[in-house]
Amino acid sequence: MSLFGGKENDVFEAIDRHLNVVYETVKTFEKLIEAYLNGDFERAKELEEEVGTLESEADKLRRSIELMLYEGAFLPASRGDYVRLSELIDQVADAAESAAHTLILAKPKVPGELKNDLMNLVRESVKTYEKLMEAVKALNRDVDKAIELAKETEDLEENADEVEYRLKGMVFESETITTYAKLIWNQILTKIGDIADRAEDASDQVMLMAIKRRG
Repeated sequence: MSLFGGKENDVFEAIDRHLNVVYETVKTFEKLIEAYLNGDFERAKELEEEVGTLESEADKLRRSIELMLYEGAFLPASRGDYVRLSELIDQVADAAESAAHTLILAKPKVPGELKNDLMNLVRESVKTYEKLMEAVKALNRDVDKAIELAKETEDLEENADEVEYRLKGMVFESETITTYAKLIWNQILTKIGDIADRAEDASDQVMLMAIKRRG
């Protein structure tokens, strides 16, 4: 059952649309990585453009949410929290777009030993965002559930961190990857990990908002 009504519910509907577009962005990025690892660089380039288009759409939705808030939804003391939440959610799409651009621009060769873990890092990052989506949606129904889901988001982000750290170790210990390629892969892996990191940042905001509401 919703805890709010009127303009507040309109904001939640807009946040839901924003969440879904950001989700489309990270899932399209996941498809891009799959295509790249399979050597389908033309398809990967097409997907990079789709990621950019979706990120722009997410950015427009973020701005529309902010406008709705400044037009009077929620009490003034709460508006900043929702503005901050929408900004943090949007940063997940920004991270996916940045990772996509770096990969397609640099076009590094993919060592065979990295493929499985690289795909796993992307999937763990997407899972982190999926849990964040659940946490945000719970804010309008059950603050205790929102807190629980925010904590689960943090746990998933730690899983992604572990995969990222292991991958970077493999890259820098490799004798077959050039120094230049190592630097490029380090940058790309950091950007992919940023998807989970930004989702975790947003989950912190969810937790803060839920605790405030619980009183």
